[in-house]
Amino acid sequence: MKIVITGGAGFIGTNTCKYYLDRGDEVVLFDNLSRSGSRKNLVWLKEQQGKLLVLEGDVRNEKDISELQKHLYNAAAVIHLAGQVAVTTSVVDPRTDFDINALGTFNVLEAMRQVSSNALFIYSSTNKVYGGMEDVGVDEGATRYEYKNLPFGVSEQQPLDFHSPYGCSKGTADQYVHDYHRIYGLNTVVFRQSCIYGSHQFGVEDQGWVAWFIIAKTLNKPLSIYGNGKQVRDLLHVDDLIRAYDSALIHKAKTVGNVYNIGGGKDNTLSVWLEFCPLLEKLFQRKIDVTFADWRPGDQPIFVADIRKAKREFSWEPKISVQSGVENLFHWVQKNSDLFSS
Repeated sequence: MKIVITGGAGFIGTNTCKYYLDRGDEVVLFDNLSRSGSRKNLVWLKEQQGKLLVLEGDVRNEKDISELQKHLYNAAAVIHLAGQVAVTTSVVDPRTDFDINALGTFNVLEAMRQVSSNALFIYSSTNKVYGGMEDVGVDEGATRYEYKNLPFGVSEQQPLDFHSPYGCSKGTADQYVHDYHRIYGLNTVVFRQSCIYGSHQFGVEDQGWVAWFIIAKTLNKPLSIYGNGKQVRDLLHVDDLIRAYDSALIHKAKTVGNVYNIGGGKDNTLSVWLEFCPLLEKLFQRKIDVTFADWRPGDQPIFVADIRKAKREFSWEPKISVQSGVENLFHWVQKNSDLFSS
């Protein structure tokens, strides 16, 4: 098969490219290589076996989209990962955030519509489309927040409430992708993803917190916790996410036109510091000091995805535990620490 991956040199994109290359598929990687670490990821990908075509381009650029469009005719899937990924960056520069996430996604959709592509278009959306969920009851415990009445987490029926420019831009794209199936018949599916982590993740303070904590402590950089550290996230290893992409493609007849919450679910959760800290200290074998700062705009005290719809409709659920996945990421960072020192 031919698999087209926008943002293919990013964290998720690199791992997705490797998965399909290993399987013997033809992979078209489209990326503007602007994100930190993307050029290093691309160097690594070019060293792998398989049929890889690299297109350096930007989803905002009409000429680049025209070049990408040539490769959509006989693609089996287009996995759209290109995006601006940080809430804080969106607050500082909302126009760029909109242009990349909303307009960029629209441009790729239009390219597909114009060539009548039959590919499955998988959109990497976010749980941030649900906003702060202030109407959802939350209890505060000693080390974490818990939902009062959502034992399985947040389902796809939760009302959308775009909070922050990032939430607005991703939510706009989310709805365009969903509606392009209803109006134009494109084979689209939306994945509202939780906290994804794994190798080749060049996490920074603004985004990719699991990797960032490990990278920062590896390089002896200071760590700041925004909020009280009790915020809870469901963590999903990137390998499990890629299995979800592939399973959605295999079960295309069922998944087309649907929206899925994709995350670690209720069995793979951690509070961002008070529960993650002991795990890190065990791995580093030393005490880790942090400073605390104010909450970030739109930050949810807890988000846990209800992933039962995905299991029901395309037989997917996570296989990699938080403890195992974080340990694997830790060892990858230690082995490749030179990648982060420049």
